[in-house]
Amino acid sequence: MVGNPKPQTHHVAVLAFPFGSHASALLDVVLKLAPASPHVLFSFFTTSRANTSLLSKVSLSSFHNVEPHDVADGLPEGFMPSANFEEAIGLFFKAAAGNFMRGLKNAEAATGLKVRCLVTDAFFWFGGDMSEEIKVPWVPVWTSGPRSLLVHVETDFIRERVGTVTGGKQALDFLPGFSRFQIRDLPDGVVTGNLDSPIATLLHKMGQKLLKATVVAVNSFDDVDPEIENALKSRFQKLLNYGPMSLISRSPQSPEDESGCIEWLDKNKPASVVYIAFGSAATPPPHELEALAQALIETGFPFIWSFRGNIEDFLPKGYNKSSLNGKIVSWAPQVQVLGHASVGVFVTHAGWNSVMESISGGVPMICRPFFGDHTLNMRNIVAVSGIGTEFEGGVITKIEMVKALELVLKHKGQQMRDKIGALKILAQQAVESNGSSSQAFNSLVDIVTK
Repeated sequence: MVGNPKPQTHHVAVLAFPFGSHASALLDVVLKLAPASPHVLFSFFTTSRANTSLLSKVSLSSFHNVEPHDVADGLPEGFMPSANFEEAIGLFFKAAAGNFMRGLKNAEAATGLKVRCLVTDAFFWFGGDMSEEIKVPWVPVWTSGPRSLLVHVETDFIRERVGTVTGGKQALDFLPGFSRFQIRDLPDGVVTGNLDSPIATLLHKMGQKLLKATVVAVNSFDDVDPEIENALKSRFQKLLNYGPMSLISRSPQSPEDESGCIEWLDKNKPASVVYIAFGSAATPPPHELEALAQALIETGFPFIWSFRGNIEDFLPKGYNKSSLNGKIVSWAPQVQVLGHASVGVFVTHAGWNSVMESISGGVPMICRPFFGDHTLNMRNIVAVSGIGTEFEGGVITKIEMVKALELVLKHKGQQMRDKIGALKILAQQAVESNGSSSQAFNSLVDIVTK
């Protein structure tokens, strides 16, 4: 509790998707909205497990008007989750609309304040139905990029044009801004893979329902892809780009750098260090980790590798952690690392948050996509923006990794840095007080709180 908080007169319900980094990304938005709206109570709903994880990393004590609430996860007693989250997501979604509505009514009863606005993860297509039932605005937040959003909005059109296929090189030039993209770049569940999986189903329904939203908020900035922006603006009632979130983060305090990454980076030359991180939900298979380690040893480039596990399991015989020209940590302060002048390349899964953070830091990327929007983001990075490269065959081999590292750190690095540096400047301008993202965020505050 900070200072003398104003009494809350307005109530906003926030519904967070409890898998991957979604809940954290939505909480970031709420913790930016809350100080701008001291008269508003933000009730933040997600599963107990997701709330526990979030609140172990973020203290809400300085936010007097954010209240976490647990909702049931829909899993039967004794449920053993597999490595694949699909089954748990399917079970969660079956009960989600009812569980969230019960939680919302309980929060209204406890506070005496009727909910006046519904802010949800865009995945929650049923948010549109809930908002109609309680007669309030619906504000879905899409934490991925604008290009993947357009794909989900246009899924029926894409299916009509290409049918459902097993993959392929057919061009997507019938979509605005997609002349350099092919069917194989699309996420599974659009025209390839299991179209009836829980994730494919929710994304398809989402694409149809978002057209009804009061406003769709996206973690991006206006100049990142103007053709895509214009297409989305023509389809939605209102589109607001409020990002990059990494430049308007929830706290002026940097996360603690317990592993000493920044101090280590200070000792290296500009644009010389390889930073490796594949996000919280993906890890390359063992043979790719071995190939990556061998390439780092062969090239000798200094590196920071964010890796949860025992790296020595993947090193060639005769090598251990201390014999490497780098630093292996279980967690790195990614935004600060990518913002450091010594970092010359980011080896990444190409998840949207990581892409935005790399642009914000001005660091070219080497992409190893896994699922979801990763391949779409990678194609954008490589073929459209020219700010990174990929592996032939889509997987890491020692030869391909050596080639990619040398391409970015030696041969074409400056060219890529110039291009991503221009995007970095646009991102910084967008979040200045009169920038497009700051203005969009102010509009979001008005819509959500009035």
